[in-house]
Amino acid sequence: MSNTDPVQSAPEQTVTERDTKNAMWRGFCRRCPNCGEGHMFTGFLKVVDRCPVCHENLSGHRADDGPAYLTILIVGHLLAPILIYSFVEFRPDPLLLATIFTVGTVALSLFLLPRLKGLVVGIQWANRMHGFGNAN
Repeated sequence: MSNTDPVQSAPEQTVTERDTKNAMWRGFCRRCPNCGEGHMFTGFLKVVDRCPVCHENLSGHRADDGPAYLTILIVGHLLAPILIYSFVEFRPDPLLLATIFTVGTVALSLFLLPRLKGLVVGIQWANRMHGFGNAN
């Protein structure tokens, strides 16, 4: 086999590596996974088509139900043990307990949902999944 093999001599496309941890953190902070400066959302959960700062295309994300599932998983695992402990240890009125934990569940869910969606979009961007594979 010679060194002039057309398969080996073709110029290789260089693909820059994307830091997954930084992209996840930037997404969790609801910032662009590329530059970390621009806002990722126009509303509560609507991802912008392009970053207003670096103009990175963010329209190809496929977060779907992943953030909602993660939110339910985290909120349930955090609040269920606290609910059981509170009921067994303090024996509060059931209506008071239900009210407090309903408010806590809704508040924690509303806090986590956009952050976890940003995290999922950041993971997809860093791993060049879906529509993020073409950009460098």
